[in-house]
Amino acid sequence: MAQQIPLDPNGRADNPQSSAARYGTQELCSDLAYRRLGIVNVVFFGRPCAGDREWVLIDAGVIGTTGLITGAAEERFGPKSRPAAIVMTHGHFDHVGALEELSDRWQAPIYAHGLERPYLDGSAAYPPPDPSVGGGLMSMLSPLYPRGPVDVSRWLKSLADDGSVPHMPGWRWLHTPGHTPGHVSLWREADRTIIAGDAFITTRQESAYAVAVQEPEMHGPPMYYTTNWDNARSSVELLASLEPKRVITGHGPAMQGAQMRDALHRLAANFDRVAVPAGGTYVERPAAERKDGEYRQP
Repeated sequence: MAQQIPLDPNGRADNPQSSAARYGTQELCSDLAYRRLGIVNVVFFGRPCAGDREWVLIDAGVIGTTGLITGAAEERFGPKSRPAAIVMTHGHFDHVGALEELSDRWQAPIYAHGLERPYLDGSAAYPPPDPSVGGGLMSMLSPLYPRGPVDVSRWLKSLADDGSVPHMPGWRWLHTPGHTPGHVSLWREADRTIIAGDAFITTRQESAYAVAVQEPEMHGPPMYYTTNWDNARSSVELLASLEPKRVITGHGPAMQGAQMRDALHRLAANFDRVAVPAGGTYVERPAAERKDGEYRQP
């Protein structure tokens, strides 16, 4: 499969030449940084040396990354520093891998959209992925990925209906479903920054090679896990309409600038042709319209 919409590597929001570029923490501005953990990114909100309970973690990586996340947090915020909250864009395995360990270790509240709660409180598993779409190794292997659920009900809270994000002043959460029913993205108008989760991404996640080299491209949500393409299109259209200056996605490098913004508009305008696979399990009939619906017994 060819690239969806190529992005100029010079539009990266981080410093690809830095020692942290591959697996270290990359600071994007005074209170925002992210770290790549193999196939996925986690985001840190808070100023360096902020201290205990003065920062927020967004998403929780893949299984086995607890030590990497806590180490990065202590390096940025201070020894034994715990977050005020963990905010989840959604609950797929590559975003919740360390969540149970981190929440118990930190005793930190976890916030997610109400429609995502069943996948985080032990009551539902995600619909099966579709290995037939995307044409890459990551897609082919998707039936082997954990579908949950995880159970962090002890710490789980729903995001407030007013759009506010706990402990993140100036940020708002936006419901951006399609990849999952309760997927959210975070938006800060002051500097026009989007934390997009997997509503759109900046690498071809279906390909193991692309995941390894992280060549930037504007890409729709990972195909093999997206279960409602109509909703996914509307979510990209919403995010493009915000005219962001900087985007941090769940997969791929953080990007910024006019070329990134133009690519996002092109993705939104040509979503059916560019992002939606030609065929597949959920293209004609979303998961919610199938037997057992979106929520399945674990």
